[in-house]
This record gives sequence, C-alpha cells and structure tokens, in this order.
Amino acid sequence: MAPEKPEKSKNARAWADLTPSLSPWILDAVSSMGFDRMTPVQASTIPLFMGYKDVVVEAVTGSGKTLAFLIPVIERLLRLDEPIKKNHVGAIIVSPTRELASQIHSVLLSLLQFHAPSAAALRPPQEDSEGDEPKPTFPSSTLKIVPQLLLGGSTTPAQDLSTFLKISPNVLIATPGRLLELLSSQHVHCPQSSFEVLVLDEADRLLDLGFKDDLQRILQRLPKQRRTGLFSASVSEAVSEIVRVGLRNPVRIAVRVKSASGALDKKTPASLQMTYLLMPPSHKIPAIAKLLATLSPTPQRAIIFQSTCAGVDYFQHVLPALLTSHTIVPLHGKHPPNVREKNFRKFTESVTPTLLLTTDVAARGLDIPSVDLVIQVDPPSDPKTFIHRCGRAGRAGRRGLAVTLLSRGTHEEDYVPFLSVRQTPVVPLTTPDIQVSDDEAAEATKTIRDILLDDRAIHDKAQRAFVSWVQAYSKHTASSIFRVKEIDWRQQADAWGLLRLPKMPELKNWDGDKRLGLQIDWDAFKYKDKVREKRRLEDEQKHREELASGDARDEHADKKRKSGRENAWSEQKEAKETREKRREKRHKKMDAKRKEKMTDEEKKDHENLQQMISTVREQTKKKADEDDEDEWNGFDD
Repeated sequence: MAPEKPEKSKNARAWADLTPSLSPWILDAVSSMGFDRMTPVQASTIPLFMGYKDVVVEAVTGSGKTLAFLIPVIERLLRLDEPIKKNHVGAIIVSPTRELASQIHSVLLSLLQFHAPSAAALRPPQEDSEGDEPKPTFPSSTLKIVPQLLLGGSTTPAQDLSTFLKISPNVLIATPGRLLELLSSQHVHCPQSSFEVLVLDEADRLLDLGFKDDLQRILQRLPKQRRTGLFSASVSEAVSEIVRVGLRNPVRIAVRVKSASGALDKKTPASLQMTYLLMPPSHKIPAIAKLLATLSPTPQRAIIFQSTCAGVDYFQHVLPALLTSHTIVPLHGKHPPNVREKNFRKFTESVTPTLLLTTDVAARGLDIPSVDLVIQVDPPSDPKTFIHRCGRAGRAGRRGLAVTLLSRGTHEEDYVPFLSVRQTPVVPLTTPDIQVSDDEAAEATKTIRDILLDDRAIHDKAQRAFVSWVQAYSKHTASSIFRVKEIDWRQQADAWGLLRLPKMPELKNWDGDKRLGLQIDWDAFKYKDKVREKRRLEDEQKHREELASGDARDEHADKKRKSGRENAWSEQKEAKETREKRREKRHKKMDAKRKEKMTDEEKKDHENLQQMISTVREQTKKKADEDDEDEWNGFDD
C-alpha cells in the first residue's frame, strides 16, 4: 500500500533541509516514494520529536502525519548506543483500527527496505533459494528496526507471543486490545532503559471508540520517562481528555489549511471540494450513477458511506445492477477480520474502477491511494465524522470531490448551515450538473425490486436494513434536523426498492399503503437456497396446521407486549420525558398543598430540611466528579 503522501504547500521544505538530522538512507527512501518536499506538519514535528519533546499534533487529513512520527521513531532507535535487548521493546504505535495499523506497518516496511540491516532482518528465509544472492549478514551489535504488527482477529494472542519470542521485535504497531494482551505477558519487557517512544495515532478516535480502560492499562506497563506523541486530524475536539495521557510539557503543533478567504480555519485539504445535492430519496441512487458516469476522468476509486452494516449488506447486492461502471466492494465492522482484510486489499489494489461501500469503519486515518470521490448517502450521526469521511478524498495534493446527498423539502436542508457553524462549509454541486427525472428514478426502483423478487433472501436483507436505517436516523445527534416524523415513507420505500414496508412501531400512525400497491404472491416467493426454501415451506405448512387446529398465536404481537416496545423509538424517548415532567409537576403540587397546612415554624423547618438536602446533593455530585477524575489519573504522568 502506498504511504500517506504529503499535501503540496508553498511553505513545504526540502528533506535535505533536515540534513544532518536525518540519515542519508532516510532521504533516499522518501525520495524514492515521490516525496520531494516536506509538509509543514513534517517540518514542524520531526525535529521536535527526534529531540526530547512530547508533541500534540493536529493537522488535516492527508498532510503527512504518518511519516511525521515514523521517521523520528526510526532515527531515535537507530541512534541508541547499543541494540535493544532481546524481548525488549523500544517503541509502540497504537492505532484505533486494524486497517490503519496495517497501513502504518506497510509504510514502515517501505522505509526500512532502504536500511540494509533492517531489510536483511525482515527478509523471509524462504526468499533464499539456490542461485540467488546470499542473504547479507551483519554483526549482532548492528542497530536495526524489527517491527511486529498486532491485530485482533487475524491471529491469536498465543501466536502473537510466539512470533514476538521468535523475531524479538523492537517496534510494536497495534490496536489497543491486542497490544494489552501481549504486554501482559511476563516475556515482554518495556523497561526505561530500552523504551523510547509511544505514539497514539488518531488519538481522539481511540477515546471515542471506548479504549480508555485499555489505554490506562497499557500506560501502567510503560515507563514514565519516554517521548509521547499524539497525532490526529481533530485533536482539539478531544483535547480535554487526551492531553493528560502522560505527556510532559508537550509542544502543540496545529497545521491549518487556508480557505479562499485566507482564514486558517479549514480542517480539510485545499484540494478537496465538499459539496451537497438536494433531491427526493428515490432519486439518490440514479444520481450516484450519473455522477460516476459524468465525472471526467472516471474516478478509479470512490467510496460510498452508509449509516449501518445491514445497509451495506443489502446494497452490495443491488448496486452492481445500477452502478455498472464500477466494481462494488463491501466493508463494515461486523465482517470477520479476514473478510475485512481481504475486501480492503481488493479495493486498494484494484486496477479497474472500484467503489467501496462502507460504514464509518473506513472514515478515519486510512490513506487509500487514488480516492477521487466520496459520497455520503447517509450523513454521519457524529458531526466530527463528516470531516473524516470527506478526508478520504483529496489526499496528497490530488483533486478530490465529496458529495453529501440530502432529502429536498425536509429539515435535512438545515444540515448545510449546521455544518457551516461548525467551520465545515459545503457548497451546492454545480459541476457536473446532476439532474434525475421521475422516470429515471422509477426505472431504478423497478430494477432493484426485480433483484429482490429473484431471491427472497435479498428481500429479507432489505427489510432488516431498512429497520436499522430508521433506528440510526432516529438516534442522529442532530435530531432537530433529521426527524423520523418527517420521513416520506413512500419515497424511502422506492429508494430502497422495498416490496413492502416492514412491521415497525414508527409506522403505526402512517395511513399509507404498507404493501406499496404491489401485487406479490408471497406464498410463491422463493429463496434461491434450496435448503432455506424447504425450511420456509415446512414452517408455512406447520403454521397452516396450527391455524386449522385453532392453536396459532400472534407471536409477534405477544413479543411486543412482553418487551413493552409497542411505541416507536423516537416516541419512547418523548414519552419518558413527558412522564418525568408530569411526575415533577405532581410532586410540586403535593408540596404546595402540604405547605398550605403548615404553621410558620413548620414551614421554616421544611425550608431548612430542603436546604440540607440540596447541600448533600451538591456534595455527593462533587465527590462523584472527583472520583471520576481519580479514575482517569492512570493517564497522568
């Protein structure tokens, strides 16, 4: 995989400017990778991090953060007085996702190919065959870098430990959970005498994903006398949490991109154009097809973001018939690790136009070569993620386009000023001019429904995906913009190509036709899988027999009654708030009646009691806050 290339900048410095700070082979390595100039973040970070400074680095996506921490890590370890002892670790790089960790490992291997001792140590034994040049050897005292990649799901902890003991790596690149398992072994050592550097890449994302406890345990196993670097595209949004991760007087480095007005507020590369399209839901997929066909040159790699894993599982079956110019590759967090790795590699290594259909699992940190277009069918629930999604395109100075699809005639249009307030302005997409007629939208809907009618299994996926989409929509953080009550159910059903709307509480007050005016013989609607079809027929026969005997029950309704989920998700929250308000109002009314019957002395005693209760509550809250701070002290130096 290609390393993260730097964004072009008028202020970029030549790599030779850091001579003699950098080893000659490092200069050769970055030059061979096509990096003739340093980016501002590299020029600012590398000298500090190679010295004895902790750093907190915030820079836009595609600005070269990966090389900004890998080069100092390499240089620090290769300038030690003697090699790191066997089974001792000199540096650790922590990443929030498997894909990003793999990418960092790949970039590091690319650099080390230019360092002869490290390259020799990394060369697999099977490469040495008869007739080949013998593998070069170096004295045991020669300093070299030996990395190990630790990913949960791809190997077992025992296999990781076995590899560690066999190759004795001095750099670990890992996700938090698997790293903690390895560090817990008595055979793995990180003493102050050998450990040099800790890097947390996409640091705020590590906390967002709930790795706080794992990070605490990891830091407890590392020496306090070390260099620590935090790198992210949005450090400021979580800085109150992460600046306490064991840093000693850190230097804060923030690299911004100038907007057209000259302000240094922009959080995305200048080469990235962020736009939006307003249209009815049923027009969105035909609009994507027109966009892919109209753009010149044709995007070699494009990404479509959806809100749920079930949505990816469904649309991977229907999009190939509509987006015929591109190969569709699905990727989401519920895929097994081997499937995620296989699909991600298929996308990154594709030589024909390919489209990655994914969730937010691919939204952060990944440097995917040649991504020209990002399309957001579903705006992310977290506004921070919007920037990271868009940032998958327009990297390394390439021109990139990000398009967000919003429903016309609803509050979704308010998402545009919502983003503007958060310093993430988007503009209407005018070039190319994408127009979709009602007939084209109807034809796309028919195409999808024909695919569903061909296999009942895909219809089942559509039903599950639509329910999960409605649930995600109802939980959107911008709930004043994305309102479930404003969903045009018929339009959405056409957009998804549904054969009928699923049974769900959100639709109980909708008086439209839930069968969408379609005449379908459900008894003859078959699964392509013969085993599954046989099971369906057996279940239906059993149900008919129960009906004939009068023993059949409405299991769905009974289950709803038992679970108490007859109300829609959004209505449950509103009902709870209404109950709490009524309860508070009732208590106030009862208190007022009691006070009316009290004497002046009793009223005074009552007021004193209420004041005491209020004081105790404040003290309890204060102590709880202090306990929370104490719990987080594992991050303090």
